[in-house]
Order: sequence, then structure tokens, then C-alpha cells
Amino acid sequence: METEIKPMLKQNKQSSNDILESIKPHAELIAALFCGVLILTGWLLDRNDLSTLSVITYMLAFIIGGYAKAKEGMEETFANKELNVEMLMIFAAIGSAIIGYWTEGAILIFIFALSGALETYTMNKSNKEISALMDLQPEEALLINHGMEEKIHVSKLSIGDLILVKPGERVPSDGKIIRGQSTLDEAAITGESIPISKGTTDEVFAGTVNLNGALTVEITKHNHETLFQKIIQLVQTAQSEKSPSQLFIEKFEGKYVKIVLITVAIMMVLPHFLLGWSWNETFYRAMILLVVASPCALVASIMPATLSAISNGARKGILFKGGVHLENLSHLKAIAFDKTGTLTKGKPEVTDFITKPGMDADEILLKTASIENQSAHPLATALVNYTKKRLNQTLLQPEELRDVSGWGVEAVLGSENWKIGKTAFFDQSEIAAFANGLEIQLANEGKTIVFIQRNKEIVGMVAFKDIVRSETKAAIKQLQDQGIYTIMLTGDSQATASAIAAESKVDQYIAECLPEEKVNHVKSLRDNYDNVAMVGDGINDAPALATANVGIAMGEGTDVALETADVVLMKNDLPKIAEAIELSRRMNKIIKQNVIFSITVIMFLIASNFLQVLDLPYGVIGHEGSTILVILNSLRLLKS
Repeated sequence: METEIKPMLKQNKQSSNDILESIKPHAELIAALFCGVLILTGWLLDRNDLSTLSVITYMLAFIIGGYAKAKEGMEETFANKELNVEMLMIFAAIGSAIIGYWTEGAILIFIFALSGALETYTMNKSNKEISALMDLQPEEALLINHGMEEKIHVSKLSIGDLILVKPGERVPSDGKIIRGQSTLDEAAITGESIPISKGTTDEVFAGTVNLNGALTVEITKHNHETLFQKIIQLVQTAQSEKSPSQLFIEKFEGKYVKIVLITVAIMMVLPHFLLGWSWNETFYRAMILLVVASPCALVASIMPATLSAISNGARKGILFKGGVHLENLSHLKAIAFDKTGTLTKGKPEVTDFITKPGMDADEILLKTASIENQSAHPLATALVNYTKKRLNQTLLQPEELRDVSGWGVEAVLGSENWKIGKTAFFDQSEIAAFANGLEIQLANEGKTIVFIQRNKEIVGMVAFKDIVRSETKAAIKQLQDQGIYTIMLTGDSQATASAIAAESKVDQYIAECLPEEKVNHVKSLRDNYDNVAMVGDGINDAPALATANVGIAMGEGTDVALETADVVLMKNDLPKIAEAIELSRRMNKIIKQNVIFSITVIMFLIASNFLQVLDLPYGVIGHEGSTILVILNSLRLLKS
């Protein structure tokens, strides 16, 4: 019997813990609502001449509704050795009770608790983005060890380990596919809703979903270094960092509270002698001043708005490393872009394949690709990929191959002598005879030219280009429409830079930039435009990203760029920059609305109190109501 009871007790305890955990995030709201019920009960008791029970009920409302805020206020006061808004509210509520206004004091506590619950809701809503992300990463992986499968915790995976990812499972860690082909849903990482087909040598990321085929993946990063974990860390960092506006309000709050308390102390004495008010009226007006002069709405003007905007951005794949960077985006006057991997795809593609008239173009392409297949050079890879798409034939194996460093390759294939490389690798008169100046035209278009020679005869020419991203033009146009000056900084030649700049429609370009020169150009832009952003993806962009007012990194960029940047575009989607700026402008607009509204309400209520036309209940409702309205206005930023 005892053995049956123990599991039941354990199960009941677990159920109780689950209920408590589910209630915990809503504890403040539940306390505030219960406080409201107690106030209503106290009012009804008072109406029925049960004043003693009414006072006890109001005291319970004070304790239950005000506990969280009183605890927070006292802890901050002791920690910072400075009074705050929470302490003002405690004093005001106690003061109201002292002069017999139990209902008003309790209502003050109730609305203050309700506004606090709303602030907590905003924070929880923002934290929900992280919790949702954390839930996406599996805790276990299926390790392949000497042909055997073993389930282990993801933290125990090492670089080089092989894991099996079955259809329908999430990838537990970043890695490279070494066997298998499948379609993966990468929405958790990139925000892209369309699944991507991947096969051998392709990268996979933790948290993405393997939709069909089984994959054998080689681990390439430790669990804490995955792109997924970096996203979580970035959002957490963003929530903890405060914007300049928030820091100013927090400094202002401490001084303002002292001024209010000094003014209230004077107000409790002076009007009695100067204006002939009764002591009861003097103390009553001082308590109203304590309530209405408290800067609750002003303090709540910024943080909820900032957290809502950060949460909105994270949902769209725009990660801000702090409120300061989000705030700065709205002040941008110019943006500098790296070329390779930012405005362009960062991978060369074949744009033109030209052969001598009368020759079999497919045969020349097949044999050229067969030779280049032995090289890991990006141009060689681009040519092989181009050939595989164009021809459905198996590549050949050259008998001999010699790499001529810096120039090209020489090979023997099927008793033919082949030579593939850049223009200077060949006799210039033969080049001129074959191309008839075409290579100059293609080079002026920003293309890299490679010639093909068979048995000492030029038989073909290939043009490569780092293709401008399809969304680049639209992104640049959106920024220009927002009044932002765009400039491209690149280490490429003048011809290539000119062609890419013309295609992407940037306002200006600077070619042949070394990393340190990029920094100098960004500094120069800051001198001319005050607030400048830099967008990049490579190690060489890191110094410039750090120098700019706002550094923006492409999500697929290097670790150094991601660490240095202030904003990360997870989907490598350039139009998101304009979205981020618009979100920043909306946030700053809402903060201004909140600040102006809250100051106006405070001034109006203070003036009404001095004119003796404002009663405590209306002062409480006006003051705390404005705080709730400010927070609700901030929550609009959660919507797209």
C-alpha cells in the first residue's frame, strides 16, 4: 500500500509545482485583481456601516496589491541609496489612510499594481521570444559511434562527431552534411518560410527542422557557439542594455523624487499660514500633490516601448544588441556598405561562356570544367557548378595537372594540352585576335575574365561576376526614400566597383579600400553626416563596424563581424535595414508621445490641486490612468 501511495504523492506534488509555475508569470496581475475585489468588498462594508471590517479589508488590499511594488521600491532604495517612484506611491497611500481616505489609498495601490502588472506583461512578452527560441533546440542528439547509435545530451557533442538526424527531427547542433539529402525548414534561424534543399557538404544549423531524408551530420561547432545560441545571447543582451533616454529618465527620477518630497513637506505647513487653509485641508492637498506629482507615467514612457520594439525586431529576424542601438537607428543620415557578401552574393557566378566560331562549345565546357574540378578556387567551383547545370554529363579525369600559382593551370586531357587562366597568362596578340576587344568590355562591367587554350590555340573565354543580390536595388531605394545617403566601400578595382555601384544604385562608391582605409572613410562620413551606419559581413569589415555609430552585420557573416556589430540581420535581407530604421522611428515617436502626455498630465493635475478643484480620487485616477495609457501606447510596437 505504501509503495502505491508514494508515487501518487510524488505525482500530486509535481502537478502542484506545474500549477505554481504556470501562475508565476501572472502573479502581479492576480494580486492586482484580488486587490480590486477587496476594495469593492471594503466599500460595500463601509456603505453598510461596518467600518471596522471595512478598514481591515482595505488593509488587506494595501498588503496584497502593494507588496510587489513596495518590495521592489525598498530593495532599490537600499541598493541605490536613493528614493524612487515606488516609495512615493507607498507614502501617498499611507498618507491617504492616515487622513481617513482608505478607499482612495487602496485605489491608488490597485491602479499602481495594475500598471506594474502591465509592465511585467511587456517584459514577459519580450522574454517569450527567447523562451520560444530555447524550446526549439533539442536537448539530445543521436551520436554515431563505431556504427552504433547512442543518445547523448547536446552539451556532450564535440567538433568532428557524427550524428544522425532523422526526418521530422530538429537539428541539435551546427554541422556539415556528409551523407544524405533533405529539405530543411530554417524559419527559426532566417525567418524564411520556404524550406531549403540541402545535400553533401552543405551547412545545417541547430534548431532547424529536417523535413524528409535522413542526414548524417558532422559537428562543426560546440553547442554554446552555434548560430542558434548566438541569437539567444543577442536578444538577452539587448533586453538588459538601456537606451540613453532610459538612462536619463532613471537619473532624473532620483532627483525629481527628492524635489517632490521636499515640496510636499513644505505643502504640509506653508498653505496653512499663507493661505489660511485648515490643517486637514493642507495635509489633504499635500497627499494629493504626493500622488499627482509622482513621475510614474514618465518613468514608464521608455522601457516598455523599447522592449516591445526589440521583441518586434527579433520576430522579424532583426536582432538589436541593446536599446541604445535601436534608438540610434532613427538618427542615421548615411549608410556605408561593404560590397562582397553584402550588396552582392559573395560568390562568383559564370555570366558569359564564349567559344571560337565553329567549335563544339559543350565539349570545350566539359573538358574545361573537368580540369577546374581539381581546384578549390572559387572561380573553378563556379565554373564546375555552371557546367553541371548546363550539361548532364560526367566530368572527365585529366592525365596530368600543374598549378601555375597566381596565373592558372596547365593540364593534359585525352592527349590534348590545355591551359586555363587569366589574360596575362597568354600571348596578348592571340587574346586580341580571339576576343576582338570583348574582354575589355566585359571587364568594364565588373567581370573577371578567364581564357581557355587548347594545343596553343585560344578556344574559349569565361566571364565571372559576383552577382548583386536580387533585393539590393529595392533596399537601397527604400533607404534613399528615407533620406539616407548610401555609399559602397570595397577593396575591388575601380571597374568592378563602378559596375556594381551602377547596378545597385548607391549614391557613391569608393574602390580599392583596405580594412584600415574603410575605417578612415567611415570616420570621414561621421564628420560629414554625424550619424552613420556600416553594413558588412567579413573579418575585414569588423573595424569599420566598430567605428560606425551603428554597425550592422549580415547573419551569414563571420563570427567577428557578428560579435562587433550592434544589429544583426539574420536572414541576410537588406530591406530589413529600412524596416529596422522605420521601427526605430516609430519607437522614438511613441516615446515622445508618452513623455509629452505624461508631463502634461502631471502639470495639469498639480495646477488643479493648487486651485483646490481636484479631489484625491480623481487625482489617483488621472495619475495612474495616464501611466496605464502610456504603457498601452508602448505595446502598439509589438504589432508589425
